Amino acid sequence: MSKKTSDIKVETFADHQIITQPNPLRKMIRRVDEKDGDDPVARAEKALQELSGEFDGWMVNECDRLAAAHTAMEMKGVDPETREELLRAAHDIKGSAATFGYPTAAAAAESLCRIIEHAPDFEKVPPELIAHHVNAIQAIVRENDRIDALGVSAQLSKKLRGVADEYLMHVNRDRPEHLEAILAPSIIPVD
Repeated sequence: MSKKTSDIKVETFADHQIITQPNPLRKMIRRVDEKDGDDPVARAEKALQELSGEFDGWMVNECDRLAAAHTAMEMKGVDPETREELLRAAHDIKGSAATFGYPTAAAAAESLCRIIEHAPDFEKVPPELIAHHVNAIQAIVRENDRIDALGVSAQLSKKLRGVADEYLMHVNRDRPEHLEAILAPSIIPVD
């Protein structure tokens, strides 16, 4: 599609020119009467509300997957396969927990992901540090309504993050390129 020279507007100033081309997308939009308008955000919120009854079951399934990955790692030992499965399970919880109504589980899962990603030798990570994260995520999901009302889950997630950061700063003290990422604030709000 070629533009006619007359369609292009040129404004000349002392030290510059502004060239404005016509917007061909204006021809593509369809105007609708406001009373007939479709609200895609409202539709999405309604769909999410309809699915919300399923969220608890999905989170329980994600926690079961995390627990199974942790158990497999305890049974088989740490290897690339068990490490990767634990990371995938924690990462999936980190990504979906807030949407499903479990934001503090997302924060705890993020802390676990950080340990897996930033530990220079994952085989040397204290097993209890991993177990505390897995158990905390399961407890937060299982007891969500009760412990959220008391603020316990937020405190738990915050404490886990602090312990994880302390461990990671210690084991990465000779790797300054990792310290910057470790010291970066969480992308998942806990409070």
